[in-house]
Amino acid sequence: MVQQNIELFGTPQLRDEAFVVGQVAQVFFQSSANFYKVLLVKIKDKNFDWSESTITVTGNFADIKEETPYRFSGRLVKHPKYGQQFQADNYQTEIPSSKEGIVTYLSSSQFPGIGEKTAERIVQKLGNDAVSVLLQDPNKAKKLGLNEKQQKSLLDNLEADQGIEQIIIGLNSLGFSSNMAARIYSYFQEDTLNTIHDDPYQLSIHINGIGFYRADQIAEQLGFKPDDSGRLRGAIFHVLFEYSSSEGNTFVPGNILLQKVQQLLEEGRNVEIDPNKIADELIKLVDQRKLAVENNNFYLKKYFYGEWDIATQLARLMQEDSEQPLADEKQLTADLSQIETQMNIEYDLFQRDAITKALTSKVFLLTGGPGTGKTTIINAIVALYAYENDIDLEAKRLPILLAAPTGRAAKRMSEMTGLPASTIHRLLGINGHEEQLPEEVDELDGTLLIIDETSMVDTDLMKILLKSIPDAMQVIFVGDRHQLPSVGPGQVFADMLASDLLPKKELTKIYRQGEYSSIISLAHAVNQGELPVDFSQQQNDRSFIRCTAKQVPQVIAQVIEVALRKGNSKDDIQVLAPMYRGPAGIDSLNDLLQEIMNPHHTRQKEIEVRGHHLRIGDRVLQLVNDPENNIYNGDIGKIVAIDIGDKGQKAGPDSVTISFEQNEVEVEKKDWNNLTLAYCLSIHKSQGGEFPIVILPMVPQFARMFARNLLYTAITRAKEKLILVGDLESFRRSISKVAQNRLTTLKQRLETELGDEKQVGANDDSTQLTQPAVQVERDGSQPKKTKQDGTLGKNTAEEFNQRQVLNESYTLTLQLIESQNIDPMIGMDGVRPIDFMSQK
Repeated sequence: MVQQNIELFGTPQLRDEAFVVGQVAQVFFQSSANFYKVLLVKIKDKNFDWSESTITVTGNFADIKEETPYRFSGRLVKHPKYGQQFQADNYQTEIPSSKEGIVTYLSSSQFPGIGEKTAERIVQKLGNDAVSVLLQDPNKAKKLGLNEKQQKSLLDNLEADQGIEQIIIGLNSLGFSSNMAARIYSYFQEDTLNTIHDDPYQLSIHINGIGFYRADQIAEQLGFKPDDSGRLRGAIFHVLFEYSSSEGNTFVPGNILLQKVQQLLEEGRNVEIDPNKIADELIKLVDQRKLAVENNNFYLKKYFYGEWDIATQLARLMQEDSEQPLADEKQLTADLSQIETQMNIEYDLFQRDAITKALTSKVFLLTGGPGTGKTTIINAIVALYAYENDIDLEAKRLPILLAAPTGRAAKRMSEMTGLPASTIHRLLGINGHEEQLPEEVDELDGTLLIIDETSMVDTDLMKILLKSIPDAMQVIFVGDRHQLPSVGPGQVFADMLASDLLPKKELTKIYRQGEYSSIISLAHAVNQGELPVDFSQQQNDRSFIRCTAKQVPQVIAQVIEVALRKGNSKDDIQVLAPMYRGPAGIDSLNDLLQEIMNPHHTRQKEIEVRGHHLRIGDRVLQLVNDPENNIYNGDIGKIVAIDIGDKGQKAGPDSVTISFEQNEVEVEKKDWNNLTLAYCLSIHKSQGGEFPIVILPMVPQFARMFARNLLYTAITRAKEKLILVGDLESFRRSISKVAQNRLTTLKQRLETELGDEKQVGANDDSTQLTQPAVQVERDGSQPKKTKQDGTLGKNTAEEFNQRQVLNESYTLTLQLIESQNIDPMIGMDGVRPIDFMSQK
């Protein structure tokens, strides 16, 4: 056990720091999201020059009580707007030292049930150090002649008064910001400091935004050894988190996991780590059910069970309901002719098959590229379903539900169908950010659900969505399987399609602007891995301008100026780019485009956010989900007002008002980091939207991001005009680079739940994603470091292979039961039926 570092977690030594002692007269401002507060303090004592009787104190404070004396340590600072303030680094309750002061303190409203006479008796028995004595030895309260209620009031409030303050002080001393301190405390509560003291790597495991390196710095301060089990465990979880969050995989092959963990541990402390100890820790984590493992692949539990949940929920939905049978295909085919007459349209045989197949399936997948008529099919499905079920599409409350992953995609869906559509989050009533998705949500109310842009839905969201769908509801998933997969882990839509176990239809014939749209023909050529011969030639709706990365900003500026001169609206022009850095990157282009689209002028209000200025009239992007305000990650809005307060007293906090497509939202200062300029977007952030004019730079500096599906996604965002800018070879290399499929096992889960289990994988080698087991040689040699080729050296992970932990599966399946590989009395050793009877 390491020794606790008293300087980090104990009462801080003020040394030569400035301090001020006084009562809090008023709390000017307190953030609802963290501990930051602005206080007005009546001064009782200080060690710096200050002529006034009060002072403004700012900092991270817990449950500050007005009229309670505190000691603040820190320094005087000059705020550019509000003048001199005292910026506190640490603080603590100033416990009175005189008998009268302690009696007054203990008999205050802060200690219900402790009156003045009781407080005098406490001081008489314990002396003027009564508070410190009770905090150090709470058992002393039993000798004070107090009843049980009084004892509880005294001890609970003393601990609360001191405990949370010391936690915040401890977190501040470790360098955590106000926001991060709030997140740490909200998770660990009163155990925060003890948890950090015992295992600082719990921070990197449980708190989003604190990585292994930050936790490792704290651990090294506290004296944790390089091969401490907590450090090994923290590194294992870090690699698993990184592998899923950065690459979108739901598992890590065992040999890669061992290699990456060892590399991380050795680079962090420059000390050689025995890989057998990593293997031992992995075995413990699996035994403790903190990780899942199957076929040599290690999973964070949420993704392992998330994939199983998706498969089992789809299997549930595929079961036909005898009380609500599906529509008859012949009847649908006949009635579809009525719809054609009503809508003045004629569907071909391929389209008619897709429409009727969708409505005769409990779950249906519809996929296709741009111009292949997905919108036409959706509209026909809605119209035919309404016709069959006598539904008035003008009614306020419809049994037909439409949703998409982003607000922009939902708006497009609503425009296409003429019916209300919402984000999936709003449909489910989820009122938190992505990292706080609940396990369960209320069941949806309706009979038909259509989800658009399904390729953007990750494992977590799909799991919750499927759980919300009632047995009797039909669901249709629509998307383009060739677009980028979801930002979050998984490739759910692609795996559902690849399983070949769910009814599906892929639209391949181009209907929309087939011969006239060179954008659509380019998109399909790119998808086929081809660069059209006319790529660099001027077309009706697209063009290519050759230039270097340094020339990109100037070229884009000229293109926009020409577009604006021709009468195009600023709001119609959208620049997309693969990366943020560099002269052709998103950050640089946003600053350039802001000066063209919304140049700064005198008296125009602006704020600074992460090094960029945001002004009234600017186009901005929302970076996180905020369902309470009906705005979501990827929504684009325009700043219509900025309130940064007047000099002197303010009526309220600083705020920015933004007009999004669906509503107007007031964003407080604490949430400004959730906004960024949106004149140039990343291609990932553009998904789910269409823009009249798209400008797309592609240069060698973006090589790390080159991928066919990335370029395809960018091209398909252009509705009317597409201007390609940059280096021809970069476009060619992007087309030639096929993105690797993510490492997932949803397809196999679907085959287990929906297919004939005896045939799973028998005739399809592509389903076998099992990685080779870690090879171990036993010759008595010392453990060797990981080789450059990624394999492990001799004597590595013996216990791994002995226990066959890489090949264990903790998932009970029907196949295992039928093959009699599972003991029906597993876990029932020594238990008899009569034992259950005796418990009743």
